[in-house]
This record gives sequence, structure tokens and C-alpha cells, in this order.
Amino acid sequence: MIRCLIIDDEPLAIQLLADYVRQSPDLELIDSFTNPIEAFHFLNKQEVDLLFLDIQMPELTGIQLLKLTQNKYEVVFTTAYDQYAVDSYEMDAIDYLLKPISFERFLLCVQKIKKHVEKRISKEENIISNPPSYIFIKSGYKTIRLNFDDILYLEALGDYVAVHTPAGKTLTLENMRFFEEVLLSEQFVRIHRSYIVALSKIDFIERNRVVIKERYLPISKTYQESFWEKTRK
Repeated sequence: MIRCLIIDDEPLAIQLLADYVRQSPDLELIDSFTNPIEAFHFLNKQEVDLLFLDIQMPELTGIQLLKLTQNKYEVVFTTAYDQYAVDSYEMDAIDYLLKPISFERFLLCVQKIKKHVEKRISKEENIISNPPSYIFIKSGYKTIRLNFDDILYLEALGDYVAVHTPAGKTLTLENMRFFEEVLLSEQFVRIHRSYIVALSKIDFIERNRVVIKERYLPISKTYQESFWEKTRK
């Protein structure tokens, strides 16, 4: 069962989507909210897999809410405005439902959700059984093999990510979320929106900073808890 949350400032829109979800055996409705701020606090306490998320809301837009959750959840955007389609794809949304949403269109969305989840589970199982030791990334006109053991840390630099290794720095247009997904979670940890570090390459920790090869990198409040959990394992 895929656990869902509906967030929309229109009660009638929630009522319609909730009815659709209840008719879908693969989906389970956990709760619904008209206030995105209340939904954000709920997400900090409850396990949810998927958000049906309205984009245009007065207190907080759906895109702003998703950014606050660090893109942790799978999302289907729902909106009456088609100009947000590009934004939704940039946020890696599974689907984009334009209101009024028909049941037929919703069923097509459910099929997309199921395929996406099955693909993710298959990928995770494959990684567990056959953990990779490298990836290929594009840097300029080249595609470079990047060995995980060589990575010291990753640094977000505007539209680029700098991969720091003992041999130097490599720039790539791949984003930080891409690296969070492909790097082995037991070997790497995000400490800041701009930094992912290799745990084995940390020389020492001083206050709220890690030190790697004499470079001090900040640990932001957002990532402190997950960082310390990793260091205790």
C-alpha cells in the first residue's frame, strides 16, 4: 500500500481526490489538509510515501512546501493552472493533474505511481544485492568514471556540483539530489544543502563543522540529526 496525503486549500478538491484514492486498492489515504503549514508539521511526525499536492495555496505554495521537506516524498501536483507544469517536472513530480480531475485521468496517474514505485523498489533491491563502486558523470564534453572511494566531498556551486577528490575538483551539471540517490547511504551523508561528505574521509569534527583535508565544512541545523545518527553507527 502506498500511503498518501492530500494537501489542497480547496475542501471540495480534497473531497474529490479522497474519494478517488479510496477507490484505488493500491493507495491508502493517511490524512488531508487545507493548510500546508499544518501538513508540514504532520509530515514531521508521520510516515507518508506520496503527496497529492496543490501548487497555488495562500500560506505556502506546494513547491515551497516540497522544498521544505527536502524533496523527501514522491509527489503528484494538482492545480487549476497549467503554467506550473515546467516547475513540477523540475521537482521530479510523478505526475501533474490539471483540475477539474476526472476519475479516468486519476486512474492513469495511479498507473504511473505504481510503475514509479516498482521501479524504485527494484532499483533499491538491486543496489542492496549488488552495491556499485562507481558511477559515470558528465563533465563538460567528457563522461568521467567516478569511483566512490575517491570522493572526499561534494559541493553545490550554483548550477554545478563540484566533486572533490585527492586528484582535484571536477565540475558536473548533475544536481545534489542525483548524488543523494546514487551514492551509498552508509558511506556518504549530507551535512548542508551545499555539501555531501564521505564519512570515511572526515579527519575530525569540531563543533558544527567537519574537517576533510584541512577544509572546514559546516553542518547545518537541518542535517545535524541525520549526520550524528550516521556517525554513531
